[in-house]
Amino acid sequence: MLHLDIERINILQDYLRRRGWLDTEEVISSVEEPGEGKMNVTLRVTTPNRTLIVKQSREYVEKFSAIPAPGNRISNEGRFYQLIQPVAMLASYMPEFLGIDDENNILVLRDLGSNRPYTFLYESGQTLNETEVAELTNYLSELHLHFLTDHPNPALANRDMRILTYDHIFNSPFLDENGFDLDTVQPGLQQLAMVYKQDTKLKKVIQEVGSLYLADYQAGDLTTLLHGDYCPKNWLKATAGQFSGIRVIDPERCFYGPPEFDVGVMMAHLMLAQQPGAALETVLSIYEKPAGFNDILRQRFTGVELMRRLIGIRQLPLGLSIDQKQVLLEEAHRMLQ
Repeated sequence: MLHLDIERINILQDYLRRRGWLDTEEVISSVEEPGEGKMNVTLRVTTPNRTLIVKQSREYVEKFSAIPAPGNRISNEGRFYQLIQPVAMLASYMPEFLGIDDENNILVLRDLGSNRPYTFLYESGQTLNETEVAELTNYLSELHLHFLTDHPNPALANRDMRILTYDHIFNSPFLDENGFDLDTVQPGLQQLAMVYKQDTKLKKVIQEVGSLYLADYQAGDLTTLLHGDYCPKNWLKATAGQFSGIRVIDPERCFYGPPEFDVGVMMAHLMLAQQPGAALETVLSIYEKPAGFNDILRQRFTGVELMRRLIGIRQLPLGLSIDQKQVLLEEAHRMLQ
């Protein structure tokens, strides 16, 4: 199996030429890592003609090699891009799909150029404008409505990735002891978290919700294609010419499942980012619910995502006081009743 390496430009250039992703005489001028990716090897490849993003997944988390992860996750991400390419509205919000190599778990996309992730929203005083809220919501509406089906594509079950993600969302944050001292994040957070970690009724509801995330949908079950990680780190504010505007990336956790999950995660992150109530209301009012959409389930997914981001290992760069976190945890608890 070929292993991509930022230092091995000649090997990368030969590989891309053999696959037809570079012209036979096209020369790589530079290779760099765009941003701080954790899961995969991600390279920005620049030639005199264009810029490409080349991604490779391995059987572990790239930044933490001791943590195993499904090696084929990039193949699933590539299938997502392939599916949405014919849907003009969705394709306009995502990088152009150029190709995938399943054998080597490599995906090639057209680079979006200068951009920054919307994680700046977690900083105090940063807000989405009305247009941005509407665009992000409309993307989900189009995705969920277009791919609503009772014959989900088994190639996008993405079960191994869901099992990994399930633990991060529904299990480890709520263990009494998970080896992570929350007081290292913020003094007093460990004590605050124990109220919920020791609430057996709450944890039973969370496990019930988690079972819906983990369920395998069969022919006859009404379900839809999900992005699977619809939050600010996967929204880009692009500023390069024709690519300027909001862009959506990294659907490696995609799967066919309950649309309430994507919407619930989005709502949770808007709350964590202290977005105005009007923004939350806009999402709920303009999102076009697929048949059978259950708002109680959506609220529960929101509640779980709030809690796991506040008291779990996967912390966000939040500028919230301990009192603000307590208010959010109490709200999340109400959603999970």
